[in-house]
Amino acid sequence: MNTEDTNFAYSVRRALNEKLDDLPASTTDRLAAARQAALARKKADAPARVRVSATAPAVAGGGAFFANPFAWFTRVSVALPLLLALGGLVGVYQYEQQQSIVELAEMDAAVLSDELPLSAYLDQGFGAYLETREQ
Repeated sequence: MNTEDTNFAYSVRRALNEKLDDLPASTTDRLAAARQAALARKKADAPARVRVSATAPAVAGGGAFFANPFAWFTRVSVALPLLLALGGLVGVYQYEQQQSIVELAEMDAAVLSDELPLSAYLDQGFGAYLETREQ
């Protein structure tokens, strides 16, 4: 029985027990007789038989990792793509950082090797001049 079946059985039992006091005496007598007949026909509990096919190491988790030789494969097949995706994201981040550093270094080299003084770059008119020059 799974959890849903067990919960359903408990809810049916609870509903039947709520209305038990309202039943007539003849109905409760018939239910008691039916219960006695069902118990008389019930099979005796058979003893549980356990067959051990191989020895298993006593480890945490019941030795399931060693019982199935391919259990590690299923775990790795889930973890490996996640690790690869994480490594790819780290690689893209590092590449973008390196590109940003290279661009800033080129800009710094261009500014330092230019003949203009640094104050010219701060002048608003110089920015307008560069925009008209580019067109």
